[in-house]
Amino acid sequence: MYKPKAGLPTREQILDFIATSDVPAGKREIAKGFGLSAQDKIGLKALLKDMADEGLIDSAPGRAFHKMGGIPKVTVLRIADVDDGGNVWAVPERWEAEGVPPPRLRVRERKRGALGVGERILARTEEAGNGWIAHPMKVLAPASEQVLGVLREEAGRLWLTGVDKRERREFAVADAGGAAPGDLVLAELAGKPPKIAARVVQKLGDPFAARSFSLIAIHKLGIPDVFSQEALDEAERVSKLPLGEGREDLRDLPIVAIDPEDARDHDDAVWAEADDDPSNAGGWKAIVAIADVSFYVRPKSEVDREARRRGNSVYFPDRVVPMLPEILSAEVCSLKEGADRAALACHLRIGKDGSLKSWRFTRAVVRIAANLAYEEAQAIIDAASPVADDRGDMLSVLQPLWACWHALAKARDARAPLDLDLPERRVVLDEQGRIMSVSPRERLDAHRLIEDYMIAANVAAAKALEAKKAPVMYRIHEPPSREKLAALKEYLETFDVPFALGQVVRPATFNHIIERIGDADFRPQVMEQILRTQTQAYYAPGNHGHFGLSLGSYAHFTSPIRRYADLLVHRSLVSAYGLGEGGLPADDAANMESVGEIISRLERRAMEAERDTTDRYVAAFLSERVGQVMDVRITGVTNFGFFATVEGIGGDGLMPVRDLGGEYFRFDEGARTLTGEHSGDMFAQGQTLELRLAEANPVSGALRFEMPEGKGAAQPPRGGRKPVREIKRRGRPANIRHQGKRR
Repeated sequence: MYKPKAGLPTREQILDFIATSDVPAGKREIAKGFGLSAQDKIGLKALLKDMADEGLIDSAPGRAFHKMGGIPKVTVLRIADVDDGGNVWAVPERWEAEGVPPPRLRVRERKRGALGVGERILARTEEAGNGWIAHPMKVLAPASEQVLGVLREEAGRLWLTGVDKRERREFAVADAGGAAPGDLVLAELAGKPPKIAARVVQKLGDPFAARSFSLIAIHKLGIPDVFSQEALDEAERVSKLPLGEGREDLRDLPIVAIDPEDARDHDDAVWAEADDDPSNAGGWKAIVAIADVSFYVRPKSEVDREARRRGNSVYFPDRVVPMLPEILSAEVCSLKEGADRAALACHLRIGKDGSLKSWRFTRAVVRIAANLAYEEAQAIIDAASPVADDRGDMLSVLQPLWACWHALAKARDARAPLDLDLPERRVVLDEQGRIMSVSPRERLDAHRLIEDYMIAANVAAAKALEAKKAPVMYRIHEPPSREKLAALKEYLETFDVPFALGQVVRPATFNHIIERIGDADFRPQVMEQILRTQTQAYYAPGNHGHFGLSLGSYAHFTSPIRRYADLLVHRSLVSAYGLGEGGLPADDAANMESVGEIISRLERRAMEAERDTTDRYVAAFLSERVGQVMDVRITGVTNFGFFATVEGIGGDGLMPVRDLGGEYFRFDEGARTLTGEHSGDMFAQGQTLELRLAEANPVSGALRFEMPEGKGAAQPPRGGRKPVREIKRRGRPANIRHQGKRR
């Protein structure tokens, strides 16, 4: 520590003191360190101002100083990147050194994989060698000073309305930054309650323009939607790679890809025929051909870094934000009809009972016979007609696929996976991006067929890697906790449906509950509650099985164009079975746990973005029906009202308790019901009734309802059955898809 000296220190002495101080060095610490008198402190203040003006020092939050171009001892950092080795890098949240790029700090985490891109931390910093190290002290809440919203004008004044349906405040706009009423903007908030003002920092355009709703989610959640020029250039180069020698030639087989009608990319294709091996009498041979992304996207490449930063593709009704550049995701890697494509082929031997007898993996070249929509494939099978066209006789191709699938379905029924028939909403747009319809997706046998082939290939991939003792990025879905099961028991009691807590719970346990209910009107609500009881599925290298699918070993292998987890499994297979270049590097094998945590978090971000965007489209679709009375179902009850969804369409809307009538409604927190003190009218989850749509906000995706006769005219729910209690939601439901191929 510096010895007290008479008079002011020099500039060099102050810089040395700041650099070596164990604590953030503000004016008080500097004065104390040099033993300055009260009179000297006045001079110190002027000296520090001069040094700041000269660019020698800068101030940090809390009035501490640091060298200009340096970093405060304790400061707020934003996580900017997680590299291939799982190393976390951060940048200062505030950086005002003109002409000096902000430094990147390597973050030393207490637990690997705990921090993700975009998160904010309070950290202690130190300079080490040629770089900086950050030691996290505290994870901070997301920055609240920025708000994504829409400008509106009232009485000559601009106001900012946030896009988050949970944000009910509006903010006066101090600086519009050239934006006009109706514009979607990114704004910074300044001031303290109640005088908080917004300053527009970026104009994003018209939120009501066609194909704009997804942009709100992209900006709100920080989803990367622009590839670096280096990644685009690299993708262009690798797209011209020859398929290479030594690939198994499967071009003579009529392999077909069956996907949604609006699919943007085609990861997988299938083929099957009866097995002529006497040892597998009545069985089948099948091939699940998957795009060989690992051949084009090599570890440590620019495209690989971008793919890991995204974690997965994000699918919106109006666009896709791909994990890979379009020349790869939609062209060279996509299994398109009539084109030679590189594939990683999973060869399966399937017994007549649907069991997997054996499997092997090869790098192959395929030529897809046809890209069929689910509906098209189903129509060919249902018509049992050749439907011959320039692609040949598709019936003769599909019939063996269906016959083999019936065997796989037997095996699925035997293991009894969780069977929840919960359809997804489908938003249909015209060529101009205008909403044509919002409706549940139809569930066909063609969906189940592809799903079962993909599950078989995923199981084979996991078991093949286990046989080689190679790294596996498992897809894990753990059993429900006892706490959630107890809550489900309480919920089912409201329907007089018994549920014993002492039993060993399997997926079939829940299936039996649904079977017991039959076609009761509350069947959808019970299935939704069972889904909420499930745990969140995730990725990790330690195997804990997949409860929902009732499988002991399961990995995602079939969608490497859109999921980074699948690409890791491909690389591990390439390495384990000596299939050529593009295998799994040793450092990735060592860091599978942290990578799994990162891509699990990115998957949840994508799901939130997709869900929020669909809600906005639903609200936009319903905005033309404001004022109409419609059938709704109560989805949740709180002390300030209840939430309801429009039957057959979706979207969540609030029915405020203040609009239920003049009487007092008592909220029962345990049962989650609202009951009128005088009338006895009760509102609870699962009940259906008619409400008038009072408001539909496409920007936030929020709806608001009122009673059909207007505000204050309470109406008892229909159905005449016992009120349904809503259990407390502890944790998030598993993201098991029950449509298509996304389990």
